[in-house]
Amino acid sequence: MEANKVRESQIMKIHYLTGIAALVVVAVHIMMRLIMPYNLSLEYENVIANYHNMPYAFLLESMLVLIAIHGFNGLRIILLEMRQSKAWESGVTILTIAAMIAIIGYGTRTIIVANGLEMG
Repeated sequence: MEANKVRESQIMKIHYLTGIAALVVVAVHIMMRLIMPYNLSLEYENVIANYHNMPYAFLLESMLVLIAIHGFNGLRIILLEMRQSKAWESGVTILTIAAMIAIIGYGTRTIIVANGLEMG
């Protein structure tokens, strides 16, 4: 039982750190969006140009990973509070990790595909 408390304590530290880090990268993202008018930033050419800007693409990937980890861990915590059993905990943990990996994989694929497109 003690090992489980230590593990949950470490998971909560990760949850707090990803939340703080997500706030930072989202703030940088919002500040970068203020460079041009909002409606122009949503035009196709400008969106694709963002993906070609490697530091900004890295920022987007960081946001994706941090928010996915933080969000799915939060969902996991909520679901674990609903029921208390070893099987439920294992199932919820496996499903939330699988969903998190799927979201990160799909988002990363989107960034890679968009980065490979030629502007024209």
